Amino acid sequence: MNLDFRLTESEEILKNTAINFLKREVSKETLEMLHDSDTGFMPDIWRKICEMGWLGIVTPEAYGGTGYSLTSAGILFEALGSAPLPGPYFTSGILGSLIVQEAGSEVQKKEFLPQVAEGKMVLSLAMTESEYSWQPGAIKMAAEKNNGNYVINGAKHFVQDAGAATHFILPLSTGRKDESISLFIIDKNLEGVSVRALPGYLNSRSFEVKLEHVKVPPSTLLGKKNQGWRPLMRAIQKAIPILCAYKVGACQAVLDMTTEYSRVRFQFGQAIGRFQRVQDMIIELATHTDAARWTTYEALWKVDTQGVVPESIHLAKAVTSEAYWQVCIQGHRAISGISYSTEHPLSLHTRTSRTLYHFLGDPAYHKQQLARILLQ
Repeated sequence: MNLDFRLTESEEILKNTAINFLKREVSKETLEMLHDSDTGFMPDIWRKICEMGWLGIVTPEAYGGTGYSLTSAGILFEALGSAPLPGPYFTSGILGSLIVQEAGSEVQKKEFLPQVAEGKMVLSLAMTESEYSWQPGAIKMAAEKNNGNYVINGAKHFVQDAGAATHFILPLSTGRKDESISLFIIDKNLEGVSVRALPGYLNSRSFEVKLEHVKVPPSTLLGKKNQGWRPLMRAIQKAIPILCAYKVGACQAVLDMTTEYSRVRFQFGQAIGRFQRVQDMIIELATHTDAARWTTYEALWKVDTQGVVPESIHLAKAVTSEAYWQVCIQGHRAISGISYSTEHPLSLHTRTSRTLYHFLGDPAYHKQQLARILLQ
């Protein structure tokens, strides 16, 4: 085995470009505005990111993207997570693109992928329903055939970045078996489609997407009828380590700001970093961050070199979701009072960590899947 986590020259350039972009274009005030908005992006920032090709980073060159490896995409998203920069960069440019690549026909790939890479089409996966689960049996919302069209009724819950989306990818039941799932690409502006922001300070940019008697033609099917579940899972499994990398960057940012604060905050005549209890907190921060980093980049390396390796992907998601949650808790304990202000950068990470904890499966779900694989 040749496992080398050193960055290539092009990956170093990509990382530094992203970090410099955030410093130059995304001020503290801008970041707060982005997190408080429903869309999570501003047209000017969106345009510049599109021009740099980041929305097409995992899209093959043949379809208008840059065709980078998943590891390179992870390096980019680690930098974005350090802000943390919100917006549909992952939901559309990574997850949405990968779903189209895995499930779509050649005609659909040529039609949709260049638009996603250029930022003209913004995709959001609307999957979970009232019985919140990432398993096929929880998908009860159906697409029923009627006079040559499909009629869709129902609601999807906790849909990420639905406020910014132009189109939704909906897994819907089209048969009697649990895995008789078909994928549909639905225009957000169709009559009968409504989007409602779900309330909650720690539930940023999660929405309910409701469809009432929405009629769509068979051409909205992404790929083949009743064969959407497996390509959907392949796409999600490829996307998860990149989402984990975003959380790695966020964990590192929280560790850095907490360590720096412990050096400059004085109490009882000395820096608080000299107190053992604060040192314990920082050690815990570092431990979670390292665990998130190594499980994530091992998963990315395996996917790039060996194909999808489910056990590594489940492990990375379980570890990073828990790590991001815990480093925010310990960061608040170490920094204390000021960190609870909504204007403090740690509060943005706390909001993000809670939103992403469940997205694409919480740690309990991924541990269950990992146990199933290991014990079969």
